[in-house]
Amino acid sequence: MSAGCAATCEVCPRRCRLALGALGACRARRNVGSAVVAENYGRVTSLALDPVEKKPLARFMPGSLVVSVGSYGCNLSCPFCQNYEISQVGECGVGWREVSPEELAALTADAAARDPRVAGVAFTYNEPLVGWEYVRDAARAARERGLVSVLVSNGCAELGVIDELAPLIDAANIDLKGFSPAFYQACGMPDGTAALGAVRAAIERLAEEPGCHLEVTTLVVPGMNDSEDDVGAIAAWLAGLNGGRGAGEIVHHVTRFFPRWRMADSAPTPVETLRALADVSRRHLCHVFLGNV
Repeated sequence: MSAGCAATCEVCPRRCRLALGALGACRARRNVGSAVVAENYGRVTSLALDPVEKKPLARFMPGSLVVSVGSYGCNLSCPFCQNYEISQVGECGVGWREVSPEELAALTADAAARDPRVAGVAFTYNEPLVGWEYVRDAARAARERGLVSVLVSNGCAELGVIDELAPLIDAANIDLKGFSPAFYQACGMPDGTAALGAVRAAIERLAEEPGCHLEVTTLVVPGMNDSEDDVGAIAAWLAGLNGGRGAGEIVHHVTRFFPRWRMADSAPTPVETLRALADVSRRHLCHVFLGNV
């Protein structure tokens, strides 16, 4: 096979170098004709009507509903993944159906016509950014119909991807899983420093976008990121990102871990630990919420 057929995926810090026909580590992007494309484009595995608070978004259009849509694949492999059945597989590991961006916008508009609480669409469940082109196109189609777009993501993407999407996203919840390169290495990223840097840059960029409401989630995993120093460092950093909102105004969700996937034998985060860490975050931030309690 000629080396000239290989291509580098530029979506995330992994920078997968793919031979012709090869699939990336995310299981969603493939080298087709010497160009890396989103093979999961429009391939929907999950579709549901959810309260916006479930995303979680605590301070964006409370009481509204969103059509949640997900595909398959993820560029991380967190051992505690809550949606591993779709995020950690490729096309052969899960059932899917084709839903074009226009079809997604149309069915969301139909739902809104039946129930005025329906505000728009949320890209969630797996990692949306491994198929960011679909997010872009569907968000544009939604906006044309007066619908909002919500992004729920690990934020581990190159800044060019975030720049493309930020003006189209009305609200985002980004997982800031930890605050050290070692944590992101434990989540399957070979270069933890690059991964953490990408997530921080994504959060900074979305905080600066005038039309995007931003919230951040930290899943507290016992033994991995459950110290006061861990959460305090995250909250202090978030407090400095005003993005025109005012210091300390970014919403922080401190969320309880439950045993899943490769950590199925682990114990859940003690509620008292979660409450104590939420208090640590509140030393820096005005809006801190407990999740999964």
